[in-house]
Amino acid sequence: MNFLCTVTLITLLNGLAYWATNLPQDAGEDVPAGRLNSLSYAPFREHQGPLQGIFPTVPQLDQDLHLLGGKTRSIRTYTSAEGSMSEIPALARKHGLSLTQGAWLGSLAKGNDEEIKAVIASAKANPDVVKRVIVGNEVLLRGDLTPEQLIQYIRQVKQAVEQPVSYADVWSMYMKYPKLIQEVDYITIHILPYWEDQPIAVDQAPAHIQNIYQKVREEADRIAPGKAILIGEAGWPSAGRQRGFAVPSVVNAATFTRSLIQVAQANGFDVNIVEAFNQPWKSQLEGVVGANWGLFSSHRQEVFPLTGRVYENPDWYKNLGLSSLLFLVAAAVFRKPLRALAPLQTAALLLSMQLMLALWAGQSEFLWSTSYSVWQRLASVFIVGLNAAIGGLIIWQGYLLLIKQAGFARLATASYALYLAFAAYAVFETLSLAFNGRYISFPNWATCIPVIGVITFLLLSGLSQHTWRQGLAGLNGQLLSVDRWQTYRRSLGFLLLGSGLMLVLGETHAFFISRDTVADYPQVGQRLGLAVKFTLGNQQLVLWLMSLTILSMPFLAYRPTPTTQP
Repeated sequence: MNFLCTVTLITLLNGLAYWATNLPQDAGEDVPAGRLNSLSYAPFREHQGPLQGIFPTVPQLDQDLHLLGGKTRSIRTYTSAEGSMSEIPALARKHGLSLTQGAWLGSLAKGNDEEIKAVIASAKANPDVVKRVIVGNEVLLRGDLTPEQLIQYIRQVKQAVEQPVSYADVWSMYMKYPKLIQEVDYITIHILPYWEDQPIAVDQAPAHIQNIYQKVREEADRIAPGKAILIGEAGWPSAGRQRGFAVPSVVNAATFTRSLIQVAQANGFDVNIVEAFNQPWKSQLEGVVGANWGLFSSHRQEVFPLTGRVYENPDWYKNLGLSSLLFLVAAAVFRKPLRALAPLQTAALLLSMQLMLALWAGQSEFLWSTSYSVWQRLASVFIVGLNAAIGGLIIWQGYLLLIKQAGFARLATASYALYLAFAAYAVFETLSLAFNGRYISFPNWATCIPVIGVITFLLLSGLSQHTWRQGLAGLNGQLLSVDRWQTYRRSLGFLLLGSGLMLVLGETHAFFISRDTVADYPQVGQRLGLAVKFTLGNQQLVLWLMSLTILSMPFLAYRPTPTTQP
């Protein structure tokens, strides 16, 4: 009866934890009528993309624009000549949408000429739908063209069409090349607080956008008074790597979008939100965060609503059901062996089991949903499998520890090998983040079970009447009982800690040398303080440093002795 009550209580606690951490949240005032004025539209679905040269079919475009007709009044496109993109104006007309049509420019003159011809032809053929034209997108930021080359393309289109013509880039490019202000009919700037050299927290983003807009307005009025400004891209990612205080999340994406609409209405800003659909192909360039800026997923499911309260994970109950079911099955299977334990020990082991299963369910969902290729998904399946294996080994060896019975040599060998694998993976990922981590996500989910496993084993060691120092030694003896390469165990622990230090230095250096930060804070001490603040204010980074510290504990606790047997 006590066992059944314990299992029931832990199952209920798991459900309560899921419910409490997945309550709907307030994301600010609703977007009026739940409809935006303008929304960026890149039509690519999973396994499609311009890098692969795979474009959607016309029926897929038609389906998209039917869906977007209920969310926006206008769309912005980025290319006119490639694939099926020439069909968009007619489909936009069908679904009552107007169009800001873009011509994609790069470093190749032939491709640029084709884009220019296509956008001119479309603007002439569809004046009732194509209301504005944008020639080039962030081509100066990428360094594909010089300002002089870009201006020639702008002039070519202006001479050929009746619609107003612009060029789109991050706002600082118009400040760097003010002669562009004179050339365009209207100024198109991108303001993306997440990507700023000094990343902005979501609650400060509206004030930041107003400030940047005012800077551009003042510069524009100095050169061409009264010229219209379009905020051509403004948005917030719903998943991916945190930068400074800028945290990607579904709730933050909804909050940013709604607050931006409020700011736009109050100030008369012309704003286009980026973007309609998540773009998996962008993960090849910008990692997980690049693929998650959409109002809808790549499967055309709503990521967040424009009205009402917002769930960070609306499908949380699926993970709850999976973790609870697996726990009940495991508890039933191990019911008889658990009778050998004291009630408190039984409860601790079962609670550890439920926690690991809940983490495993969340890990599986997260890694799968943020994998965008066959190889990424194979890697995710492999990592999830390793986590399941090490979680099971920890629970079983924890049970053997509680009943004061030595573990099987093969179990110890397997545990040791898995911890070595996770330690090596952690060092590799951390050094990658340290030296070139702008687009790399922190691997907190990938190592959550071995990290919690260390804490679990310390807890179980304490319940078997060990001190915390003895617990660390017991952890090492149980999980790392194989003596192979014994002299290098502590070195691996120090390597884990050292890679964490390199990460802090690398992240701080990236902020320290960023262009806007150097310009705004020329004094070294002030700039260094700001860079450290951004680094240590990153919750994901701090959590990863904690994970590295915990992963190092089994290796640092090891004390080789002459009598240790393999």
